[in-house]
Amino acid sequence: MSIEATPAKGSLSLTTEDELIRRAQAGDLDAFCRLARGYERRVYSLALHFCRSPEDAEDLSQEVWLKAFRSLGSFRRESGFYTWLRRITVNSFLNHRRALTMTRESEKTTVRFDSLEELAEGAGLAADPAAAEDGFHRRLLAERVLAALGELTPQQRLMFLLKHREGMTYKEIADSFGCSTGAVKKSLFRSLLKLRAALGVGAEAGCVSLPAGD
Repeated sequence: MSIEATPAKGSLSLTTEDELIRRAQAGDLDAFCRLARGYERRVYSLALHFCRSPEDAEDLSQEVWLKAFRSLGSFRRESGFYTWLRRITVNSFLNHRRALTMTRESEKTTVRFDSLEELAEGAGLAADPAAAEDGFHRRLLAERVLAALGELTPQQRLMFLLKHREGMTYKEIADSFGCSTGAVKKSLFRSLLKLRAALGVGAEAGCVSLPAGD
């Protein structure tokens, strides 16, 4: 199914989310599309970082929305709508098979996942040569981070994104994957080692800083 690419400003505020869900569950397609517009960018962005291909991310996010539309009748409001949607997203990713800090020449540069698309598309260039050079280095760094994520297995990459992009706890990730929290922690630790190696970051403390989780 096709979802409009640009969310209407305040689209969810005109009608409450609960009302849109109720109407969508009653078969109102327009209500579902308005509901989807509030979250489609977030789903697509997660898919893009997982797939690392705009075309694949578009296909995968459309698959998520199709499954959500078909399953909406099973939504019982036992959790928030996005929490429910994220479970569908994770399952779709599995079936489909907040910040990193690295040291470059003794200067620390922070790259956040939610800015990688913008950096990769050429943001940061300016008339000032120094600013242009900085933007160039940031784009190169963004490309290296995205390439480094490609060194992870699909499961490792998804766990890493859920933890450090979505902010999910170890238990929430473990429940999504049907494994123990210990297995999640081990996977995340191995992912961190792989990313350090791929980015050429030393193992000493402070080279890579990741937000603490529960």
